[in-house]
Amino acid sequence: MSLKIPFPNQIFTPSGIFFFFLFFLPALLFSQQQPLFDTDRLTTGFHRNRREILRNMLPPHSLAVFFSAPVRTRSNDIDFPYHQQPDFYYMTGLEEPDAILLIFKDKIEYNYQGTGGIETFLSDELLFVRQRDSVRELWEGKRLGREGAKEKLGFSGVLYGSDFADFTVDFLSFDKIFFTPPPDDIADNPDDKGDLFSLIKHFRKKIAPARHKTDSVMLKEYLASIREIKVKEELTMIQKAVDITCSAINETMRAVDTSMYEYQVQALVEFLFRYHGSEYPGFRSITASGENTSTLHYTHNRRKLKDGDLLIIDVGAEYHGYTADVTRTIPVNGTFSAEQKIIYNIVLEAQQMAINTCKPGIKFWEPGDIATQIVKKRLKENGIIASESEYRKYFMHGVSHYVGLDVHDVGLYGALKPGTVFTIEPGIYIKDDSPCNSKWWTIGVRIEDDILVTENGCVVLSTSPATVEEIEKMMHEESLLPQLFQRK
Repeated sequence: MSLKIPFPNQIFTPSGIFFFFLFFLPALLFSQQQPLFDTDRLTTGFHRNRREILRNMLPPHSLAVFFSAPVRTRSNDIDFPYHQQPDFYYMTGLEEPDAILLIFKDKIEYNYQGTGGIETFLSDELLFVRQRDSVRELWEGKRLGREGAKEKLGFSGVLYGSDFADFTVDFLSFDKIFFTPPPDDIADNPDDKGDLFSLIKHFRKKIAPARHKTDSVMLKEYLASIREIKVKEELTMIQKAVDITCSAINETMRAVDTSMYEYQVQALVEFLFRYHGSEYPGFRSITASGENTSTLHYTHNRRKLKDGDLLIIDVGAEYHGYTADVTRTIPVNGTFSAEQKIIYNIVLEAQQMAINTCKPGIKFWEPGDIATQIVKKRLKENGIIASESEYRKYFMHGVSHYVGLDVHDVGLYGALKPGTVFTIEPGIYIKDDSPCNSKWWTIGVRIEDDILVTENGCVVLSTSPATVEEIEKMMHEESLLPQLFQRK
């Protein structure tokens, strides 16, 4: 027996949306023949190698200290989904809170009072984690604990966070102590000696005599230089995130029509993210239509789409911590107007010219400079500005940022290197009260792709229709979504 649902017109009625989330979404998710847990995450060897690279960068007689991210409360007793501090995850693979990592340049000896007596260890790294707790695990899921962290994360030196207060290390014996300052607004659980608040408190107390040896700047630089260059395992994650993102954008192009609201476009995109295995959106989805296309980071997503609107879809799926960032601008009715087509082609030309320059050795900002020159020239040629110096009225943001564990990932912003992943995203935004002919008003266009720098040039990772002709063709294709709503 097959179950068919009319789509997209009827699914976006109030009763259709209720029926969809009540029955069909769970059916789709739970009917898939998937492994119970992911088997394609970064390996312990990857994280161990990252620690070794950092250790080699540290000067003699030094150590680096990392803190996990805090748990953040959304409202009352409801927390936001936990997201590990990216540097901490990069170094450990641990996705639990209330943890601290110490990486030593050289091995140190330390003692641990375990159930079997005093254990003596020699290690160049120590990870402090949460204890197992059967009551909390009943509500929140299993914790790794000390033995789990050894087995799953590949650490030989693991202690409990509650041990950190009594952990004796002579910080004065080190020439340099590197750390990234943790947040100051972390809540204290007075019943937990190993929570993040306590870890930070005791760390500050322990380093107080050696305050003159601390450095809270250089660790960021070290990590930026390492994280800027993606290795094969990371590129696999990023490509997966990009593929999921482009698949969602493409299907949304086919499904969009004037009966929908911006939030329904967002719901469709994010449903497809989850359907294809993404855990979260990498950032708040932007689905901006009409006059909202001129607000760069518009995320209210409440307006109804109208015939003649442009729609900016700026989204990114996150896959195992790595995020994509792709933007397409489409006509809601499936066909660009003459003026919309002119502005769109200016932005596309600027982007393509910028992409064509990408290769190792050029400065990070050079593609953006090239895109800007195109936009300046074309805006003046079309009479939208009288002088090229006025271009900032309509193009007011940078063109590139790194992509990785953060959507605006870290890097050194020097010369491009093989393994760098970054965006190229020019745009033009003309508000409805702009000092130009009103025929251009409410036209906002942004086109963004994720670019990988290779040994000889670059590769565009995001493959979604980008020309006017390709977009219009896809928007007139039949949506594949009804096939997702059929069960045998």
